[in-house]
Amino acid sequence: MSTPRIVVTGIGATSPIGGTAPESWSELLAGTSGARSLEHDWVEEYQLPVTFAAEAKVRPESVLPRPTAKRLDPASQFALVAAMEAWEDAGAPEVESERLGVDFATGIGGVWTLLDAWDTLREKGPRRVMPMTVPMLMPNAAAGNLSLHFGARAFARTVASACASSTESIVNAVEHLRAGLADVVIAGGTESAIHPITVASFASMQALSRRNDDPSTASRPCSVDRDGFVMGEGAACLILETEEHARARGAKIYAAVVGGGVTADSYHITANDPEGHGAARAVRMALEMAGASPDDVTHINAHATSTPVGDPNEYQALKAVFGSRIDEIPVSATKASTGHLLGGTGALEALFTILALRDRQAPPTINITTQDPDVPFRISGSPVALGTGDQLAISNSFGFGGHNAVAAFTAV
Repeated sequence: MSTPRIVVTGIGATSPIGGTAPESWSELLAGTSGARSLEHDWVEEYQLPVTFAAEAKVRPESVLPRPTAKRLDPASQFALVAAMEAWEDAGAPEVESERLGVDFATGIGGVWTLLDAWDTLREKGPRRVMPMTVPMLMPNAAAGNLSLHFGARAFARTVASACASSTESIVNAVEHLRAGLADVVIAGGTESAIHPITVASFASMQALSRRNDDPSTASRPCSVDRDGFVMGEGAACLILETEEHARARGAKIYAAVVGGGVTADSYHITANDPEGHGAARAVRMALEMAGASPDDVTHINAHATSTPVGDPNEYQALKAVFGSRIDEIPVSATKASTGHLLGGTGALEALFTILALRDRQAPPTINITTQDPDVPFRISGSPVALGTGDQLAISNSFGFGGHNAVAAFTAV
């Protein structure tokens, strides 16, 4: 029995640099930064040490009908906006409800709903806490609401593996399609966690850049003077289906998802394995599923968060797989433009990887002043042509808890 080939037929995104997938891609290629100073009273109220982030360019409540937005946490709002775009882009596939599934991820979930409800409880008492609080804050809210909106009854599954979440959901979707559990899957991830408690916490662990005076250049992966990541928010969505189903309905096809690898470091709750064993194994698993070798890879979207430790660790993990050839493969570190969307970042970067294959150009990595000699990726401040031959690209995501997830894509 042959293994079904899984293809991408629709894409959607709402990000710090664009309200749609095409706009996000265009601004990425143009070298736009989504990082901006935060214009909220709570920044000064709590005297936060970091006063900027990469907020979404378009607020989801301005896109969704007001009654819909009011019953959803911002994370679910972003998910619905991205999924609606992707579904329309895919031509609104006609598929039986029992053959339509949802694999959607988040790293944190409804943090705004949870903490707003806590404030309401303390200030106004229990009777003023909204009855929809729990359905809005639960991590599976995005997947559940997408299932309701699109009538997806095959399954509605949630991954919460920190910053690896949505790449893992994409890998899961491929496995579910290959197993015959659905014909079409809505896959991706979302996050809306730019909140004073998360900013304060990440700042306390010294994970965030503190370039308050120059937010647009603060995220600088692989640069010798990087000092931490920039928080981002938004969502991205892929419509995945078996190639047989896509061809039968005459759908356009962006790319094929040919492999995926998911591993755990079992090393530290926040730090990744400095020798990169788990990350390297995830890459090898993705290539093995794709029936490919390291020599076949033509582009990498690196996790590259702009932290002093994380970037060189990723380089070492990839060098363990690719050897000296890692210095020849065009690498993009797109968090330089978008910031770090936590649980939504893998889906957005998978989308960028797919469009890089389609347009045969690796997007630029902005803000590198002097490249760190310990992270000597082939990385560029301008788009890099990928050539005319066969293309195979991977997108990496690594998260707190020791989670590693890698997805592999080919041009079609």
